[in-house]
Amino acid sequence: MNVTASIPSSTDAARWASGAAFIDGAYMPIAEARIPITDWGFRRSDVTYDVVSVWDGAFFRLDDHLKRFRASMESMRLIPAESDEDIRAILHRLVSLAGLREAYVAMDCLRGRPLPGTQYHPKNARPYLSAYAIPYVWLMKPEVIERGAHMIVASTPRIPEASVNARAKNFHWADMTAALFEADEKGADNPILLDAAGNVTEGPGYNVFCITDGIVSTPDRNVLGGITRLSVIELCAELGLPCEVRDVPLEELRNADEILVSSTAGGPIGVSRLDGRILNNDRPGPVTQKLRETYWAKRKSGWHAEPVRYEAA
Repeated sequence: MNVTASIPSSTDAARWASGAAFIDGAYMPIAEARIPITDWGFRRSDVTYDVVSVWDGAFFRLDDHLKRFRASMESMRLIPAESDEDIRAILHRLVSLAGLREAYVAMDCLRGRPLPGTQYHPKNARPYLSAYAIPYVWLMKPEVIERGAHMIVASTPRIPEASVNARAKNFHWADMTAALFEADEKGADNPILLDAAGNVTEGPGYNVFCITDGIVSTPDRNVLGGITRLSVIELCAELGLPCEVRDVPLEELRNADEILVSSTAGGPIGVSRLDGRILNNDRPGPVTQKLRETYWAKRKSGWHAEPVRYEAA
């Protein structure tokens, strides 16, 4: 598929300074990006997405993100015209058009609207691709990362995985949004959501890890298979830290020596308070700090890096 034919001819760099977008075959500055308000991607949250980061001019684990994105699209029966290599080329071009060295790069597949005269059914609505690159987004402010996040256990449970597949990234965020408001109202930074059985799941945009007696644990059900989560699991093996992927009951979370969350938007991030309980003298714990420092050091050294093709613009 030719994904370069509709690139704007303008060389005005200021138009691209805030970011670049691609929608259904066309490139444009991020401020000009639009989707039709009648499309089911908007009307019904009938969309899946993925987000990959660029740091120091290189994508991190782009192959893993593309693989997960393809699995999500197949799970939700959202198959665009573009191949994985087409999508790769689009993402490179977007970062190049925006001229970003550190970037937050999103890829979405949305369902359109059934054509007039056809059955009003998702099978008759064409899926299409959108993507954008903007300056890197941090999950939390630097000062929050430095002191450690203040978290709550949300009263709103996670949407059951029998209803919405958590391993396919989606915009069904009603539970996450309610939890974020609850955290804010309680003076906390972010929430952690439980499932109906009282086990830990995840939070808005991040996976969760507990560390107790030197053993790291992370939930295995009703969670996104996070790429940064995968990186933390790999780092645990490299650093000789036992890491268990299994059910994590609330009691284990509440009694953990350390808690960390992992996100594309910041890597491993420590938690210093949970529902008012102070952990590690109100700072991220030593194992968390070791994982965070190792993660960023390895990224800066080229770990899982794919240099951006800046000549693509």
